[in-house]
Amino acid sequence: MKAVHLKIYGHVQGVFFRQRTMEKAKELGIKGWVMNCADGTVEAEAEGEEDALLKFVEWCHDGPQKASVDKIDVTATTLKNFSSFQIKR
Repeated sequence: MKAVHLKIYGHVQGVFFRQRTMEKAKELGIKGWVMNCADGTVEAEAEGEEDALLKFVEWCHDGPQKASVDKIDVTATTLKNFSSFQIKR
């Protein structure tokens, strides 16, 4: 199991980024959270098997159809043993 923190920049709010991220995480067996930030970015923390985590991060580089991702900062972090993946408000 590995864990990462993501900061996603671009046109990523108001395009169902959080909802689609949660759906993708559940599909891949990823646990953690996603939230909109006041600066217009989206942040997420995700943990899971390395292969699934790589697929999740790769998906986040594109996001949902109407999103336009400029860049993503990916930082390794400690496991927190989340029980599910949820949208933080």
